[in-house]
Amino acid sequence: MTLGTAVVGGVLFVVITGIVASMVRDKKAGKSLQCGGDCSKCRGGCH
Repeated sequence: MTLGTAVVGGVLFVVITGIVASMVRDKKAGKSLQCGGDCSKCRGGCH
C-alpha cells in the first residue's frame, strides 16, 4: 500500500466516522430523516 492510498483511506475513514457520529447524535436528539410516525416533525410530509 502506498502512502497516497493510506492517506486517502484515512481521510475517508474520518469523514465516514463523522457522518455516522452525527447521525447517531441526531437520532438521540429525536431528529430523523424520516417521519417516524410523528407528523408534527414532518412539516406536512406525512400521508
